[in-house]
Amino acid sequence: MSFVPCLQLCRLMALLAGLAALPAQAFTTVVIDAGHGGKDPGGYWYGTTEKRLCLDVAKRLQTALQAKGFKTVMTRTMDVYVELADRAAKANRYRNAIFVSIHFNASRDRSISGFETHYRSKDGRVLAQSIQSALDRNIPGTNRGIHFRDYKVLRATHATAALVECGFISNKREYANCNSPAHRQKLANAIASGIAAVKGKL
Repeated sequence: MSFVPCLQLCRLMALLAGLAALPAQAFTTVVIDAGHGGKDPGGYWYGTTEKRLCLDVAKRLQTALQAKGFKTVMTRTMDVYVELADRAAKANRYRNAIFVSIHFNASRDRSISGFETHYRSKDGRVLAQSIQSALDRNIPGTNRGIHFRDYKVLRATHATAALVECGFISNKREYANCNSPAHRQKLANAIASGIAAVKGKL
């Protein structure tokens, strides 16, 4: 090998080493997905639709995140139906962003209660664990942990993504909590804290 190519190779290796040493750029935008909507009501229990609760928490989360200095994008801001692929596509338009989908759970076994968070990727697991831990610190109820799920909205989103199940509205006691604006504000605040805690770590 001649001296010149060798020198060029050394410079290239030094450049790559320098790039590898740069810290990952922290996300600045949170894409908030209010589950269901429009013709898709989600769960329906005790006269309340899941879609309404999802949108309310999502809007509260938007306000809480903006107060922490994050940019936010909503996949829906009113009672409209948005395809899962379109939700993911909207998130994929933003760089340095994460995606958080808001849902409420239900079961035929009405004794089941609690909150849980789902993920699909390695970074998604970190995000899910941070949100779940914040919920556990701030929300009364059963911590049902984090779970790997191959949901389309997580699979189709290129960014780090998590889906939060805020509680079982099929459980009458938990439904009463979730139907309370004060409780939904606590949910939004906890999710926002969990998101903020991983800024710079993803």
